[in-house]
Amino acid sequence: MGKAALITGGGKRLGKAISLSLAERGYDIAVHYNHSDKEAIETAELIRAKGRKAETFQANLSDIKQVRTLIPKVFEVFPKCAILVNSASIFEDVAFNDVTEEVFDRDFNTNFKAPFFLSQDFSKENSAELIINMLDMRINKIETKHFSYNLTKKSLRDFTLMAAKDLGPKIRVNGICPGPILPPPDKGLEYLEKIAQNTPLKKPGNPDYIISAVEYILDNTFVTGQCLFVDGGQHLV
Repeated sequence: MGKAALITGGGKRLGKAISLSLAERGYDIAVHYNHSDKEAIETAELIRAKGRKAETFQANLSDIKQVRTLIPKVFEVFPKCAILVNSASIFEDVAFNDVTEEVFDRDFNTNFKAPFFLSQDFSKENSAELIINMLDMRINKIETKHFSYNLTKKSLRDFTLMAAKDLGPKIRVNGICPGPILPPPDKGLEYLEKIAQNTPLKKPGNPDYIISAVEYILDNTFVTGQCLFVDGGQHLV
């Protein structure tokens, strides 16, 4: 059995793209999902069609008890798991005065607490080599829309830097900060086109740009503690 990678939220959107690209690079894939069982199964089937092993793992990342069982379950199946990609997150447009304790806990549990403890558990495994945290170009800006969501990603950015310092030289830790790559589930491509007009490159992205960033981090083993913006320059405006 060869090296493997665990991708949270690996059954759809950017998680799916990353899962398939790592499979093409020769990695077996642990596809995590919460509710998207159909998409996770379909992604696993696509990975197997590429000649790699794939299994799906269900866990609600807002429940710390389920979070703490995920890494042990993955390593039972993939004892040489070398990569953890913390891709799963929730994106809620809630203003400061509307953030309830329930919203706050849901955002921080899924977007920060889960990646923190998944990384901690993963780092204790002998085969662990690389952690990639999916961030957001908003970490470089002061925006008050999506108030608690933005806080979670800013926290995850600082964790990425601290973990890179603490876990080296054994494990590298980096982040990727997407911009207008995919529209929200309830929006179309015109939504991305409109946003892109306010960026320096004035064009929307696509998942291939994120895959290129993952491959750069994977190949350049002298890179750790970096947060790579893949956003057409959106963080500059």
